[in-house]
Amino acid sequence: MEAEVEAAQPVERDSTPVLFVRCADDLAEMQATWARFEDLVGLRGRRFYGAYYPLTEEYCVCTAVRETDDAAALGVELGELPGGRYLRARLRGEPPAVYARIGPTFDALIQHTAPDESRPNIEFYRRRDEIDLLLPVPGE
Repeated sequence: MEAEVEAAQPVERDSTPVLFVRCADDLAEMQATWARFEDLVGLRGRRFYGAYYPLTEEYCVCTAVRETDDAAALGVELGELPGGRYLRARLRGEPPAVYARIGPTFDALIQHTAPDESRPNIEFYRRRDEIDLLLPVPGE
């Protein structure tokens, strides 16, 4: 975990329109929500994100919007992951072990850098075994 924090890089990202569902910051509920959401939207060709809002302690399971997506028909919400400056740490490893490193790595990043709590902490699932953790930081 310390290696990921030391290798963290500042990045600028654009806002991303997403379909999403909300759940509480509870591991069992998050796991059930991920499974339900993946069944609703399908896995093939999707870019998935997790977004944690520290001020409300709410977690959102998200996927980037496609032109053919119909949020109402899928029974999900339409929103946007905010762009701006983030500190990125990249996790690599096999699921489910890599998932257990997400929370502790965000905690370690926060110990090194004060986050912008008006924006969510974002997990970008690049591949099955690679996750970018994006901690929002104030712009310069």
